[in-house]
This record gives sequence, structure tokens and C-alpha cells, in this order.
Amino acid sequence: MIKKKRNRSRPPGSFEDRLQKFAEDSRMAARKLPPGRERETLMKKARQTETVMEVSEWLMPDK
Repeated sequence: MIKKKRNRSRPPGSFEDRLQKFAEDSRMAARKLPPGRERETLMKKARQTETVMEVSEWLMPDK
């Protein structure tokens, strides 16, 4: 049996940068939608991501 190697490459950009981009992309996509469930779901994801960014910032050691 041949084992597959794990992909150990890191995603481009820092964790915070990726979270910021996700929040921005979610908001942009939500703005393009008419009011409704899908739009509210995207806005909720953006708010949750921003909360994660705040908590992550609190947990980071001072630089």
C-alpha cells in the first residue's frame, strides 16, 4: 500500500490577513444580493469572522 504524503505547505498570507479577506469578501457578496436569508447568512459570517479577529488579537502576545 502506498501512503500519500501530507500537504505541509502553508497558505499564503498570515492568519489575520486571510480572516480579513474572508470578512471583506463575505460583505461584498452580501451587498450584491437582495435582502433575504442568503444575504443575512453572509453578513453573519462576516461579523463572526471579525469577532474571531478580535479574539485572536487579544490572545496574541505583545510585539
